[in-house]
Amino acid sequence: MKIEVWSDFVCPFCYIGKRRLEEALDKFDYRDHVEVEYKSYELDPNSPINSDKNIHEAIAEKYNMSLEQAKETNENIGKQAETVGLTYHFDNMKPTNTFSAHRLVKFAKKCNKEHALTEALLHGYFTENIDLNDHDTLANIAENIGLDRNEALETLQDEQVYAKEVRTDEALAKQYGVTGVPFFIINSKYAISGAQPIETFTSALEKVWEEEKPAFEDLSSSDTGFCTDDSCDV
Repeated sequence: MKIEVWSDFVCPFCYIGKRRLEEALDKFDYRDHVEVEYKSYELDPNSPINSDKNIHEAIAEKYNMSLEQAKETNENIGKQAETVGLTYHFDNMKPTNTFSAHRLVKFAKKCNKEHALTEALLHGYFTENIDLNDHDTLANIAENIGLDRNEALETLQDEQVYAKEVRTDEALAKQYGVTGVPFFIINSKYAISGAQPIETFTSALEKVWEEEKPAFEDLSSSDTGFCTDDSCDV
């Protein structure tokens, strides 16, 4: 079973959805048969690298709401994050463009560190309030999960490196009709939109497994010449 996950590093529900999927997978009997692949998605490809607004101001402007409404919205999201063991510090979050971070994850994927870096970047942004466009910070995170720091820096400094891979993910999302994240596609056939409850993921995993698990048709003509652990019938 393959699960493709489209997400962005500044999307608070993407981290919540990631954790809920992981909790569902932990309870799934066939976890070892599930592959999870992360796909790039930019909520705002035109977002500036440096913003003079804090996250509350940016949300208020983007969704045409008051500053108090934005703060209340973020507070409610933070409470949802707490239910899956996450801690969000909205007051010090730094709104920015995520293209570089997505490119770095493609570099990590080549080194089989895609999952570790995805988790580190989400934790870094929402809990530690890192700047997702500071190359030294990103290179340090890459090094902390076992990647080569110099290679990470070289990747970040050349905007063309892994750009095609990021754009390919985004183009595929458009083909699927994805308009928001997190978005999960199972076996290129079943879709889950949003940070659904853990029970929704659990039910989906079981449904897909039952419908698509390998099935065999017995074409034997008789039981002749058959052995079990107990005996052999001749």
